[in-house]
Amino acid sequence: MSLKAIALALTATTVLAGAVMGQDEKIRIGVSIPAATHGWAGGLNWHAGVAESRIEARNPNIDVIIVTADSPADQASDIEDLVSVQQIHALVVLPFESEPLTEPVRNAKNEGVFITVVDRGLPDPSIQDVYVAGNNTELGKISADYFKSRLGEGDNIVILRGIPTVIDTERFDAFMAGIEGTGITVLDDEFANWNRDDGFEVMQDFLSRFPDIDGVWAQDDDIALGVIEAVKQAGREDELFIVGGAGMKEIIKGIMDGDTLVPVDVLYPPAMIATAIDVTVANFTSNGPVQGSYILGAPLVTPDNAEQFYFPDSPF
Repeated sequence: MSLKAIALALTATTVLAGAVMGQDEKIRIGVSIPAATHGWAGGLNWHAGVAESRIEARNPNIDVIIVTADSPADQASDIEDLVSVQQIHALVVLPFESEPLTEPVRNAKNEGVFITVVDRGLPDPSIQDVYVAGNNTELGKISADYFKSRLGEGDNIVILRGIPTVIDTERFDAFMAGIEGTGITVLDDEFANWNRDDGFEVMQDFLSRFPDIDGVWAQDDDIALGVIEAVKQAGREDELFIVGGAGMKEIIKGIMDGDTLVPVDVLYPPAMIATAIDVTVANFTSNGPVQGSYILGAPLVTPDNAEQFYFPDSPF
């Protein structure tokens, strides 16, 4: 379900809120997310704020309360405060880390709070009413499809991974399965921690060791920025292409402008937080069920469609 479709549905069903909750009752929705410690999280915070303004303007009886945390402990404390002090009816949470946040979210659930978990799932999925996430397997597959369209037998690539997590494994395994049997050789893969500086250092190492690289799968746009810098410093930008992922505005703008070094991107949008908030609101404003999983697509961003994914005011 697209964000646009959900937003239209919310507009159409706002009049039902009185029947569902009572027009005079304020519906309080807590949103607990990590602070903007890196690019993607900065975009997450921005899209959450935009969603808050939009939803409250359309729904006078809904109050969206956004809190950001610098650590799992801070986030656990925030959730306790949202439940006990703010007395929220629903919680939208993107866990800083899954394990430490499981019990705080469970406690909220036990207090009758509607739970929407975003991106980083909890070990016990029975706690959640709704789960919203990007599609990591599809991100790997779509990336592999693009490499297959550009390269073949005898061509060489390198891969920069994120961090050792389920998310990274899903992406990597799907990519490797996608290029199996193509004759494309993976010279090496190393973790770059979804970080620009680490991406730069890992790519410098790859460039020093491998004189023939035809493509780079960076998996992530923060990593891709470091890769781009390393490749340009080495003067090898005419030898290869780079594919990242997520939808960073600098990368999307480059695609719109016809950048040949980074010709495409694969979407893993921080705007998923807005989708999660919208679905949660729909639980109170619609007479239709919303419980379940919402796994967003991972479309290939090309010059033909890049404009619809470009948010120039976002920090990411």
